[in-house]
Amino acid sequence: MATKRKPPTLQQKKDEVNRRALLWVGIGLLLLILLISVLIIFNV
Repeated sequence: MATKRKPPTLQQKKDEVNRRALLWVGIGLLLLILLISVLIIFNV
């Protein structure tokens, strides 16, 4: 039974990766919005 249990360090690493992924997604979306707004400003 004890062997099936996952170590807590693995879960912590997974959370860290998820947080980093969310951060990159947020930055990507922000850059995309900035790019679109800049294009709209220059086109008008």
